[in-house]
Amino acid sequence: MDSVSEVESIAEKLAGEAGLDEDTCFHVTMAVREAAVNAVLHGNEYDPAKQMTASFENTGVDLVFTITDQGKGLDPETLPDPLAPENLLRGTGRGIFLIRSFMDEVHFRQLHPGTELTLVKHLATANDKTGDQM
Repeated sequence: MDSVSEVESIAEKLAGEAGLDEDTCFHVTMAVREAAVNAVLHGNEYDPAKQMTASFENTGVDLVFTITDQGKGLDPETLPDPLAPENLLRGTGRGIFLIRSFMDEVHFRQLHPGTELTLVKHLATANDKTGDQM
């Protein structure tokens, strides 16, 4: 789990340097942390022989975070809906929901073995900030 804290710290720094407001920075950091926790806990099942990798990129237009594990793989379509009445009191199953809520794009890719999860947060452009008035 030490690697999760390291990934979280890097994501927080990158989001702050990108000029995101405090709430958005928190949301991005939380989404990346959740993705890393899922990779270690659910993907790699705490197996010390398996690795979680993370990459971070500021393209100037987007922040892109990619987290991979070496687990059995994940089909996001099979995940239970955490908002369904029968799942409301369950202690698990909310991670992907939160990630999707906090990020602008979320992409899953099966690696055989493993899963790659790419999280994208769009950055505001100069036109977005000025209202694009003419």
